[in-house]
Amino acid sequence: MSIFFRRRRRQKEQDDKEQKKQPSSKGNAEKDKDKNKDDEKANKHAEEWEKELSKSTDYQKKDYINRKTGKKFIFTFIPTLVEEKVLDNNALPPLLEEEFLKIIDVKKLLPIADVEVSSDTKKIAQKLLDGYVLLTLEEDTREFAFFSAKKTVVRSVTSPEIEFSVIGPKEAFVESIGDNLNMVRTRLPVKELIIEEYTVGKLSRTKVAVIYIDGITNKEIINTVKQRIDDIVKDEIADSSYFTQLIADNGNSPFPQLLDSERPDRVASSLAEGKVAIIVDGSPHALIGPTSLTEFFNAFEDYFLNWILATFIRMIRLFAVVFSIMITPLYVAVVTHHYELIPKDLLVTLVASRRVVPFPPVLEALFLEVTIELLREAGARLPTKVGQTIGIVGGIVIGTASVEAGLTSNVLLIFIALSALASFTTPVYQMSNTIRLLRFPFLFMAEIWGILGMTIAFSFLIAHLLRLTSLGLPYMEPVFPLRLHDFKDALFRLPFSSQSKRPTFLRTGDSSRFSKDKAKKKKDIDE
Repeated sequence: MSIFFRRRRRQKEQDDKEQKKQPSSKGNAEKDKDKNKDDEKANKHAEEWEKELSKSTDYQKKDYINRKTGKKFIFTFIPTLVEEKVLDNNALPPLLEEEFLKIIDVKKLLPIADVEVSSDTKKIAQKLLDGYVLLTLEEDTREFAFFSAKKTVVRSVTSPEIEFSVIGPKEAFVESIGDNLNMVRTRLPVKELIIEEYTVGKLSRTKVAVIYIDGITNKEIINTVKQRIDDIVKDEIADSSYFTQLIADNGNSPFPQLLDSERPDRVASSLAEGKVAIIVDGSPHALIGPTSLTEFFNAFEDYFLNWILATFIRMIRLFAVVFSIMITPLYVAVVTHHYELIPKDLLVTLVASRRVVPFPPVLEALFLEVTIELLREAGARLPTKVGQTIGIVGGIVIGTASVEAGLTSNVLLIFIALSALASFTTPVYQMSNTIRLLRFPFLFMAEIWGILGMTIAFSFLIAHLLRLTSLGLPYMEPVFPLRLHDFKDALFRLPFSSQSKRPTFLRTGDSSRFSKDKAKKKKDIDE
């Protein structure tokens, strides 16, 4: 048994002897009896946590003596979680040199903001695991102090890798929740910005921050997010992507219902619109909600460009998404069931390209689609330089060899390559994965019923999207329900002067972003 608990018991025995010597009433005796029971429970609990923590090699105790009073004090901490420079430079000098008699005196001596004096032994284990140091006196173990010396191992702020932009800020979130909140606070330095922290996960005890702007964000949305976080039952949370599955409206949908972003500027802009952001400790990505389908095809760089260019680029992205999903199934449907739709000049080319191919169009398309997915997955999992080489060389070699071997037609190879290229234009990685998946159901339906099968698959897709919601709000907004006002920043990106109101579907507390009349008044300096 440790010295700490022996001292506690020895002191308890001495107190019991003194109480026996002094006459006491019946009421005082009962109080003393209850107190003794509480002390026994505290000692038992303290023995349990020390026994458990002492099994680990990174559990440490250090004894020191105050030079003025001669009092012995003890540091108990976990070195892997504690910054020992805080002990050596901030805590030890005043405790060794300055005079103190009781544990309460250390609050005045220590030049550390987070110092707590307590007598509750139930707090000790969790405090030590949170990066605190336990300070006890040899003579008095009833009270003890905690002070924060947490070691933080984080990387420096770097440029965004997934949402990279040529124009605009070059900052991305890191794994530290404190640094991420700092970047958001810096961009929105207003008192209305509210940050509420939660602890999720029985084992991981992950810190989660919910961010919104009071007076703008709809309270129903805030309450929905809070309730769903409170309802999470999971032992470990490793990343923010867990929340996209745990608090999503429909966990069985391949479509992401929360927008994942690594850009602090995008999060700040979404908060100003009246949305809620979720930041998870240990994750370099933030979640934004509620969101809509059109937002996943809008890059934040669009706002740094002229509105005409931004609108044009958005149209290209939408066309690329439709092309990526439909081109291969359309080829299979036309070649298999609808030869009459092919122009005569093109029909000759198709027949010549498929003359030596022994497989039906659907197997030919599946072979190339799976090959592209294998190359893409291999390039993503390998180191950067090796992955780029595998992607380029593998695509060229396998594509050329498959055509020369007569396994696939050169026309389909071109379509597959263009389809893969078009899928890369989606600015949000989560949605690009969904688009990759959607091609296969359309492909099988095209093989069975041709264009009719594609129409049936498209009907199921639209029905699913119409039923889908994000934090209780429609996913297909502003298309359904129709919100003409919200089209200003959905499929199109109109000038900032025309976006004086926040999105209608968010039902914000303050719908006005700025005065439209004042924005239109532009005067020269000499007027």
